[in-house]
Amino acid sequence: MHTQIVMDLTGDTRHHFDATNEASVAEARKRFRELTAAGYTAAMRTGAGTSELLRQFDPTARETLFTPRLVGG
Repeated sequence: MHTQIVMDLTGDTRHHFDATNEASVAEARKRFRELTAAGYTAAMRTGAGTSELLRQFDPTARETLFTPRLVGG
């Protein structure tokens, strides 16, 4: 299973999807588009303490972390 981790004020929410199931991938792709359109940054974990910025949905990413835009005030 692949995981999309969405950070928020309460911690995180994890959404799992099966990369071999078209409907599951379509739902994950839709979530990716919605979150990035809302200002979230998407990063694929590439190793211990390392990640790669994602600008497009990658169905092969085992873990994608979404962090909200920082707001100053």
